[in-house]
Amino acid sequence: MTTDLKIIAEQAQAGVPVTVFHLSGWLDGQSEEQLLEAAREAHNEGARYLLVDMSRLDTVTSAGIRALQKTYQIYTPKEDRFKVIHLRLCGAPPQIHNVLGITGFLHNIPMHASAEEALQAFGKDA
Repeated sequence: MTTDLKIIAEQAQAGVPVTVFHLSGWLDGQSEEQLLEAAREAHNEGARYLLVDMSRLDTVTSAGIRALQKTYQIYTPKEDRFKVIHLRLCGAPPQIHNVLGITGFLHNIPMHASAEEALQAFGKDA
């Protein structure tokens, strides 16, 4: 288990083009800015839909949740909130899924069991 955050980005084609971030390690106060920088960079390069694969993530702290919320804000234009889903999550281990559920985070950002399931859902609400 490593406390460093690693982000591997790839492109996928779903109903819309989707950037996929595969996260591993810890999403915490030390790595918060790393995720935000990667999200901003991808958005500045034209990405409008983001899938965050959490299947290899070991820990998410309150700072990590804050980073995910800020990423949601980067990818979701105000006029699309509650209409079009630009950010989806997948594969969270049970302990991370529980924390996200308890905090209410999953009310606005859907969690999917797998990347394939999440990719199939993109673009269906647009």
